[in-house]
Amino acid sequence: MLGSGSTLTLTAPAGTRVTGVPLDSPGYRGAVAADGRTAVYTAASAERPWRDGAFPFVVAVPADAVPGTRLSGCVLRLADAGGAVRASGGCQVTVGLAEPTLARPESGVPLEGRPAIAGRAHPGAQITVSDQDGGEVCTDTTGSDGLWVCTPARALPEGPNRLQATATLNGVSASSEQIQITVAA
Repeated sequence: MLGSGSTLTLTAPAGTRVTGVPLDSPGYRGAVAADGRTAVYTAASAERPWRDGAFPFVVAVPADAVPGTRLSGCVLRLADAGGAVRASGGCQVTVGLAEPTLARPESGVPLEGRPAIAGRAHPGAQITVSDQDGGEVCTDTTGSDGLWVCTPARALPEGPNRLQATATLNGVSASSEQIQITVAA
């Protein structure tokens, strides 16, 4: 029976390390092994553990890992309080994409209707800049130096607005923080 003391253990793929168990939920506690090869959640008081919810793990990958790459070789194991394995299986880790940045325009500075919008992102990523309503403002592809720049095809409406950049590469994406802008009359 899976009750208090049962565990969910992740063994990380070769070349990676587990750096965190971010679940903050009553009835569970998490820990990462000193070498980072494994991490475990333990049911501390859950009446029916492992039935509902997600149990996330944070895995660090090599700096040169290509976003969108799937790293195989990780293992998940569910064991009862006595250590008997009740279920196990393989899993894959998908390398994520770092958030792009918006360097221009500066937040809060009054702008003309078609400002140059620029930032940094992973080389080769497709960048889409959106406004506060999710409408596409402009696009570009990040150069090998990590820089991108685009200018809206149409003038942005006068008044306050927000801009956000989204980078996409190899099937994964990440979004920047939003910046507040005001287009001057």
